[in-house]
Amino acid sequence: MAAITAGMVKELRDKTNAGMMDCKAALAEADGDLEAAETILRKKGIADADKKAGRDAKEGVIASKILDDGTGILVEVNCETDFVAKNENFQEFVIQIVDHIADGDDVETLEELLAQDFSGDKSQKFEEFIKAKVGQLGENMGISRFTKIRPDGSVLATYIHMAGRVGVLAEVAVGNDKTKENATFQQFLKDLTMQIAASSPICVDRAGVPADKVEAEKDIFRDQMKDKPADIIERIIDGKIGKFYSQQCLLEQAFIKDGDKTIGDLIAEVSKETGDDNIKVVQFARYAVGEEA
Repeated sequence: MAAITAGMVKELRDKTNAGMMDCKAALAEADGDLEAAETILRKKGIADADKKAGRDAKEGVIASKILDDGTGILVEVNCETDFVAKNENFQEFVIQIVDHIADGDDVETLEELLAQDFSGDKSQKFEEFIKAKVGQLGENMGISRFTKIRPDGSVLATYIHMAGRVGVLAEVAVGNDKTKENATFQQFLKDLTMQIAASSPICVDRAGVPADKVEAEKDIFRDQMKDKPADIIERIIDGKIGKFYSQQCLLEQAFIKDGDKTIGDLIAEVSKETGDDNIKVVQFARYAVGEEA
């Protein structure tokens, strides 16, 4: 049997981030073959991950990145405890996930993302890389959701709040490129993403509210007022639905810095100051750690 040296253990540990004793055991099993030992550790990580897969992973962080080409990424990476979420190894793991999403092919679903070759090591699938990290850190971990936006002439802005507990990625269209560098517009992007983080809208405007959600709200109101005449109920419902829209639709929400104006009013002001009448919020994503996706 080949002698297992401290240098061999260190090299394997640096490459895999596995524990020292796990590295030593893997090298012994592989008779000193570093590549074979790495494969053994991978398999062990996957096996450990499968054992932990059923455990709740409601902690973690929201991370974002805007690439040089303007592409934006927002992702929620979960673990079991806040202690691990603050661990340096876990934080590096999150960066690797963001980089993979940035470098990988654009996909629609989490299943497609996990099935890709891992951009950091093409010899393994992305899902295998994640499972190996589970084995290293000893907790169930994974990606619960992600958003990747490639803008076409529009601008992306991101905001991370409370050390990664809440994250926002927003896309805003403009009428001309000069607007993108305008100081007033840049401040607007900051205010907009902070607004979304703080006020949790579900859509940009009324057209984005699912019809079934509106009907569900109306049914609740009708049940609350079932003893009143039908015509009065419908008039009251119209008022209540208006309030519902003002809470759920971004453009109708009161601006957090000035409650006398809505976000729609704010956009009108920014448009006037920049001379750009085509400023428009295209879409946004808002994630909070542990919430139902």
